[in-house]
Amino acid sequence: MAVTATVPRERGGLLKRQTVTEAAADAIRERILAGDYAEGENLRQDALAAELGISRIPIREAFRQLEAEGLVTLHAHRGAVVSSLSLDEIAELFDLRALLEPDLLARAIPRMTEADLAAADRILLSYEHALNGPDVHAWGEMNSTFHLTLYRPSGRSRSLSLVQSLLGNTDRYTRLQLVLTSGVERARTEHAQLMKLCRLGNAQEAGDLLRRHVHSAGEDLLAFLRQHRPG
Repeated sequence: MAVTATVPRERGGLLKRQTVTEAAADAIRERILAGDYAEGENLRQDALAAELGISRIPIREAFRQLEAEGLVTLHAHRGAVVSSLSLDEIAELFDLRALLEPDLLARAIPRMTEADLAAADRILLSYEHALNGPDVHAWGEMNSTFHLTLYRPSGRSRSLSLVQSLLGNTDRYTRLQLVLTSGVERARTEHAQLMKLCRLGNAQEAGDLLRRHVHSAGEDLLAFLRQHRPG
């Protein structure tokens, strides 16, 4: 049976009960995304273990999980280091999303059923609830789920696979954009507008809005990082 623990969170409340490694990964991930740990900063196992009240073993396992997510880089001699953000990669990924996703949405809208729209509405409501909470990781998951739900009626399986990969690759950056640029309210507004246009069957305006939505998210994050990056 998995070991469970409740690990204290730095800002408000306690983490949900889960395995010690998952709880540690969530705590470290949230702090990276919130900017508490700067890129290139060494993450010390001993200090984190003492702070979270756990042993070093789940911290080490949490580092491996965060490395797989691209948030941490493990070095033989330096240990765990917060990964640097590639501005060129961010720009390219969001540009690709802005090319593919509006086309998928425009193709999906004429084929959307009431069941499709109801499913998107339910996910958007869950997303709203997630945005009111401190679980930044859930924000990215719900954002991807909402977008993919809108695109699935297109029937374009290969394009959907590409977009799903892009959403996975930009998940970290999407969460950063929401946290660092106060993008939550804008996301709420534009997602609600997208749903309205989908219900109206207005594929042209929905595609145009989505293109602006994706571009703006990337541009806002790039502007923030350029402003705050040392040198």
